[in-house]
Amino acid sequence: MADPIEELADEASHHGGHHTSNIDRYIGLMITIFAFFLALSEMQGKAAQTQALTLNIQISDTWNFFQAKTLRQTIYRSLADLTKFSAVRDDAAAQKQAEAWIATSDRYESDPKSNEGRKELMEKAKTMEHVRDHALGQYHAFETASLVIQLSIVLASVALLSSIMLFAGASLVLGVSGIVMFLGVLYDVGFVMSLLH
Repeated sequence: MADPIEELADEASHHGGHHTSNIDRYIGLMITIFAFFLALSEMQGKAAQTQALTLNIQISDTWNFFQAKTLRQTIYRSLADLTKFSAVRDDAAAQKQAEAWIATSDRYESDPKSNEGRKELMEKAKTMEHVRDHALGQYHAFETASLVIQLSIVLASVALLSSIMLFAGASLVLGVSGIVMFLGVLYDVGFVMSLLH
């Protein structure tokens, strides 16, 4: 008595023939290629997300430093004004101290030497915000490319199981589109990035 599973396998191989076997191999290869690009897209997406999160922390630190400089600047300006108004006009020491506080306050506004004045900190924070926003845009675009590639893998799997070639064709179109999206985001092609935003 023969094994029923072996009989079904033999019958399927006789009905399917050599042609189906080649198509199945092509679909399997297509799934493998799409899975490879899916893994790359996911990896690049996580890298962009990590960069955006790291930059967000640095931006927050920079704006906090900016606020601290603003507070110190206000204190020194207030002290200088108080000293000027309360001191006797001929009090040279008080006038000298007021001038020193004003100079310190001015240095807090802009300090190209240390690059830590309010003006420089603001420029630095805005530059980092731009880079962070770009990284977030890349992250979302990589996620979209990954989704399209995942859908193509699902359709290819359906084609493999059902032998309906319409699914294989749709899978190929989606997979190639997903790979083009991935490469466009990876190489920062403006047209692709604008489509995915």
